Amino acid sequence: MDPRERLPLQFNSLAGRDWQTVTIGKSGASVWRIPMGETALFLKAEPAHELSELSQELLRLDYLAEMGFPAPRIVDEVTADAFNWLLMTEVKGRDLTHLVDQPQVLIQVLADGLKRLHALDPAQCLFEHSIDQRLRDGEANMLAGRVDETDFDDRHESWTARQVYDWLQANRPAETDRVVTHGDASLPNFLAHEGRFSGIVDCARLGVADRWQDLALACWSLEFNGGMDMVHAFLDAYGVQFDAERYRFYCALDELF
Repeated sequence: MDPRERLPLQFNSLAGRDWQTVTIGKSGASVWRIPMGETALFLKAEPAHELSELSQELLRLDYLAEMGFPAPRIVDEVTADAFNWLLMTEVKGRDLTHLVDQPQVLIQVLADGLKRLHALDPAQCLFEHSIDQRLRDGEANMLAGRVDETDFDDRHESWTARQVYDWLQANRPAETDRVVTHGDASLPNFLAHEGRFSGIVDCARLGVADRWQDLALACWSLEFNGGMDMVHAFLDAYGVQFDAERYRFYCALDELF
């Protein structure tokens, strides 16, 4: 069912505008860009349930606003007729998939964005995303039937969600370098304007975790879009060495979300 058929009264003023469906990314929510003159609003809708990520994104956007970090700002939020709704401002710029043909720019923007995010004080971030917590969240998704086993990466092709979960339990790396992480640091979730980092979007999984939570998914996204040369150039720009153990673990962990 199209969530717009259940549009809350608070958003009726948007009904007659040009709704542009946003298809990039793998969020379980429906997302629309709604032009408003020289800028735009973004509206997300997701069925309301105890594992909904939209309510989590609301809290994290509040935190990012308090930190002054570039991300959407909340305009309104509503839970009505079995749906959660979140109306947000637009972040200036375009997602990094539009810079694949400018790999040096893309790599520098992604490295700069992650370094800025990871420089936030984790003591001021209340969202705990340790391996223990993420495994509990992943298990909840698995038990609720919310893990899409047909969308696993090639290395996990033909695996079940339970096999991924059991492998994760048996192959946990140490968490030695905890920072504020995005949680889904793929190219569609980082934006650039005029060749510079301009902000992040889709922030429902933001929390304090090992920095390889972000570096692993950033490397995977770069490998998918441009190959391993981009991965090594990115890690050089960020200032770390490739960590095969953590790369494998955090990519596998992402299968449960």
